[in-house]
Amino acid sequence: MTGEYQHTLDSKGRLSIPARLREELGNVFYVTLSMDKCLSAYSAESWQVFSDKVNEMPYVKQRKMRPLFAYAAKCELDAQGRILLPQNLRDYAGLTKNVTVIGCNNHAEFWDSDSWSEIYALETTPENIAAVMEELEF
Repeated sequence: MTGEYQHTLDSKGRLSIPARLREELGNVFYVTLSMDKCLSAYSAESWQVFSDKVNEMPYVKQRKMRPLFAYAAKCELDAQGRILLPQNLRDYAGLTKNVTVIGCNNHAEFWDSDSWSEIYALETTPENIAAVMEELEF
């Protein structure tokens, strides 16, 4: 998944999903916590792959994954291409009004737009891009 899209949460906590990402996420997908202060959205297929990997882990390690499953929400697109984000997920990511939706390889991320602006500024320096390219051996 790729791209950056600006959207707004409505008063009921609904978020429009960009058409390009809808195609890849599908009509039903999963949203959960991220390592960053944002939310991650996975297609049903990607979520199943993730779940299968967790099932293969020893139980002690599976327990560490508990928050990702406890806070996960199965989201279904409505007729207008929106999902309802549960309050606990909105609180975790600090989503109140302006949301930046980004494609991030095998998933999408939902960021508070101000928080994303700060991350974007840090991550898009020439030095950081060069370091990433070097790590990928380009």
